[in-house]
Amino acid sequence: MTGVKITETIFRDAHQSLIATRMKTEDMLPIAEKLDKVGFHSLEVWGGATFDTSLRFLKEDPWDRLRLLRKAFKNTKLQMLLRGQNLLGYKHYPDDIVEKFIEKSIKNGIDIIRIFDALNDPRNIKKSIETTKKYGGHAQAAISYTTSPVHNNEYYVNLSMELEKLGADSICIKDMAGILLPYVAEELVKNLKKNISVPIQIHSHFTSGIANQTYMKAIEAGADIIDTAISPLGMGTSQPATESMIASLQGSPFQPEMDMDLLLEITDYFKNLKDKYLEEGLLNNKVLNVDTRTLKYQVPGGMLSNLVSQLKNQGALDKFDEVLEEVPNVREDLGYPPLVTPMSQMVGTQAVFNVILGERYKMIPKEAKNYVKGLYGKPAVPIKEKIRKKIIGDEKVFDGRPADLMKPEFDKLRNEIKEYIEQDEDVLTYALFPQVAIEFFKYRQSEKYKIDADLLDEEHKVYPI
Repeated sequence: MTGVKITETIFRDAHQSLIATRMKTEDMLPIAEKLDKVGFHSLEVWGGATFDTSLRFLKEDPWDRLRLLRKAFKNTKLQMLLRGQNLLGYKHYPDDIVEKFIEKSIKNGIDIIRIFDALNDPRNIKKSIETTKKYGGHAQAAISYTTSPVHNNEYYVNLSMELEKLGADSICIKDMAGILLPYVAEELVKNLKKNISVPIQIHSHFTSGIANQTYMKAIEAGADIIDTAISPLGMGTSQPATESMIASLQGSPFQPEMDMDLLLEITDYFKNLKDKYLEEGLLNNKVLNVDTRTLKYQVPGGMLSNLVSQLKNQGALDKFDEVLEEVPNVREDLGYPPLVTPMSQMVGTQAVFNVILGERYKMIPKEAKNYVKGLYGKPAVPIKEKIRKKIIGDEKVFDGRPADLMKPEFDKLRNEIKEYIEQDEDVLTYALFPQVAIEFFKYRQSEKYKIDADLLDEEHKVYPI
């Protein structure tokens, strides 16, 4: 067999996990040519939180980032993460917005779209798979991995078979909290290989310290592709280190065909960048530590820091351990949702309210109510009637596909922002993050932006350096 393939996450999940997605495009472009020659299966460069952060904090147009990276990468496939019907936002969007967003993502340079749903509800993934294939992209359907009385290997095999029937070109086991155990991974991959014919990719985080071993057992069982991050921004709450994984596979039938010397040159570039992030206070050494509490509470690294932030704001940091204990209870109440965006935010916030107010479900966020009403999709386990009544009373629960309740809105949104539009993509930016988009569009019209934009080549006139 040929060696295992590697997806490099340094331009997306690695910096999302370690420096709150603050890597700028200007830090990516100088090293792009070398990265392009290493021999990666793909580079994850877009999606997840990159879109929001680019607009909100970096004052960059994410579409321009994508176009610039596409221009720089001549040999390597570019990949993104998409939250199914949620796209890159935190709620469901109508089908016309989903279709247009995916069309533009592919036309601007994306080859592979990894599509997941926070509830593993195939109805929320179907439209994205169909549209990705319609516009010539590779549709990778991702399983949001979690454990519970119902989330076992049989559940994941059945789900994968259903996703393959929907047209998935590959399946990713997406272990966002770093809780997939090595021998469980081995069994899961073996079972998947017996039941589906598309390639299998493994995505994990080093948060609990076990992801390297998990990758090795998964590879031995037949996994085709793994996600890693170049070491200066690897490990901790990020992915296992690329160089270490390649070295671990040397001399085996799974050894990747990659240019290690070139990779070590690239490592030096990112070491210097990491030092810069440390000086700027973007990188906190705490996120580089192993936190085995993850194995008990299933709380991903980003959710942990979010809980700390919420409790600090309430002056209740001393309640942190109590909130951690409450997270699994809320998760059980809500039908064991995987702790991934937006469910991780919902469960975490509810746990904070339950502890701080001293009474469970005394205060319930609107998002949690909508989830219980069925407006995010179907949980793996029906929500107990007692909890449902406490949260939404006698309100009816919707059991259809949530997006079926939504009307097309692309043309309406275009009309709302006609004074700012410079490209079709602006309508999609506004659809996902209305307030942030307007602020960015105003900045883009400013003299400062125009002066900065002149520093870049004419083809990409609206990109600030």
